[in-house]
Amino acid sequence: MVKITFQPVSAQKPEKDNDPDKIILPQAHGRLVPIIKPKRPFPLGQCCLVLSLVVFMSGLVLASVYIYRYYFITQQQIPEDSLFHCRVIYEDLVYAPLRGRQELEENVGIYLDDNYEEISVPVPHFGGSDPADIIHDFQRGLTAYHDIALDKCYITELNTTMVMPPRSLWELLINVKRGTYLPQTYIVQEEMVVTGRVRNMRQLGPFIHRLCFGKETYRLRRRSQRQRIERRETKRCHKIRHFENTFVVETAICDRF
Repeated sequence: MVKITFQPVSAQKPEKDNDPDKIILPQAHGRLVPIIKPKRPFPLGQCCLVLSLVVFMSGLVLASVYIYRYYFITQQQIPEDSLFHCRVIYEDLVYAPLRGRQELEENVGIYLDDNYEEISVPVPHFGGSDPADIIHDFQRGLTAYHDIALDKCYITELNTTMVMPPRSLWELLINVKRGTYLPQTYIVQEEMVVTGRVRNMRQLGPFIHRLCFGKETYRLRRRSQRQRIERRETKRCHKIRHFENTFVVETAICDRF
């Protein structure tokens, strides 16, 4: 049997032990010294990289949402029962009584969910009227005329006595969709005067903003019947003929005097 003992380490020479079977292990004085590992540096570069990726991904998501909302949704295929190509026969007994019946053609888009109408009037077969794109926004109570010949936009309050709401106009056009002509009707004149330039386009809503973006845009005010009679000889007007009711409307847009 082997006996193991511990002997403290000292400056003095230890006495010899004559026991041949004893193994002596030296023992250090004082406390145990822990092993201290060096600290790793803070991964600042990795944190900056992660933060940059988060910002980039957030911007990418927001950009995707914007593109989907303002481009893809507005340009996606519209159901056939929301688009109409119409021609209407009417009589102009005031300005062209000798011409007899006249024809007006336009494309109509009715957006029931967004509560607005979009009308496109091509170049007419007769003179005296400009091609135009028109938006009636019932949610904001505004009408926008884009005179294609002038490449200018005009904004006015929505006249609900002349413009049928989307649901009513949709029902009217559905009822005559089997034919190519609306019933013969008449024409109504209205006159607008330019009152000033529109600077803030975003207040007009997304539909009118998209129509008039990048174009000179002006506000309009309706003239009374008396004012139209007094200034008939001096006015300079551009006319747009369109229909969004059971009759044709001739909108005369005149400069200020």
